[in-house]
This record gives sequence, structure tokens and C-alpha cells, in this order.
Amino acid sequence: MSGTPFQSITTFQQIAELLEEQEYSFKSDPDGPTRAAVAMILHQGPDDMEVLFIQRAAHDLDPWSGHLAFPGGKLEAGERACEAARRETLEEVGLDLNAARYLGRLADIVGANLPVAVSCCVFGVDKLLFVPALNEEVSELFWVSLSELRQPERHVMAPVAFDDRRLEVPAIRLPGLEHPVLWGITYRLLMQLLELG
Repeated sequence: MSGTPFQSITTFQQIAELLEEQEYSFKSDPDGPTRAAVAMILHQGPDDMEVLFIQRAAHDLDPWSGHLAFPGGKLEAGERACEAARRETLEEVGLDLNAARYLGRLADIVGANLPVAVSCCVFGVDKLLFVPALNEEVSELFWVSLSELRQPERHVMAPVAFDDRRLEVPAIRLPGLEHPVLWGITYRLLMQLLELG
């Protein structure tokens, strides 16, 4: 990753202003990919912004079993993207985003390995007021600072396994050896945020 994107963006207000300029709408198509939405949740600390990640629980029927992600899931009938992101976040980690600051949406993306179209709604919260309550779909929740996510040495090409395939993909090695690399849809959404500045 070249340069130091996002370094000058330090407040929720700056992020909200930049997200106002994003074109995010994915046209609904009943014969198209499955629609899903996730919540990118930010905490504004005294020196840096932090992003919330979850690690999905190991499950044989989940193609993203054990992967790093943002809280989220499929849209229900008649549901809007950010409604789904709020609902899934409350279900998965116990955080009520109705009390959070809505900052905007990133550009929608389509999965490279599965037919899914993902919307990402961005929220600002005070993590000190948040008591996690993880459901069975989530094994862990943690925060990572943007300064760590920006470090060029963390940006790598990494081998990953997906649906019985081995892939070499762009990824970010997060702090702590216990976490898998961040890749795929979550990586692509995070890179949108990092490249806003």
C-alpha cells in the first residue's frame, strides 16, 4: 500500500463528509446475487480511530467459518441494508446501533468466490459504553487501530483456504499471531475506508 491513506482523517465528522460522496447503491435483482449487509463500527479514541472485527465461529455449513469479518448477514424480505446491519449486529454481538452515530455507506461490492452482494454501513460508537454479548455465530470480538491497519508491512499476499480451495490473496496480518489474516469481502471494504483520505 503506498502513501499513508486516511492519516489525516481523525473524526467521525470527517468520515461522514467523505462518505456523503460515495455511490453505494446496488440495484436489487431477484435473479441476482444474495443481498447481505454488514456494519463497520468505529471508535474514536484519543489518539487514533479503531475498527471492530469479529471472528466467525467454526461451523461446517458456514463458508466463512473461522474468518475475520464485520457483524452482518443476509437481508430479510423488505429490509433495507442498514436495517439488516443493525439487526445482525445486535444479534451477533449485542450492540444496539440505533444509539450509534450513522456515518454513511461504502460502495457495495459483489463477492469474488460466492454470489453475494454486500452493503457496508459505517457507524461511530463509544466502545467504553459497549458490553459485548456474542451469540453462537461469533467466537471473538476485538478492536484494531487504523494506524496498525495502515502499516505497509501488514499488507501481504497470503495463502487462504475457501470452500476446499487454496487461494493466494491480498490480505492484512492483524496484530496478534492468534488471528487469521483479514481477506476477501471484509478486506475489500476496509480498503475502501483506508483509501477515502
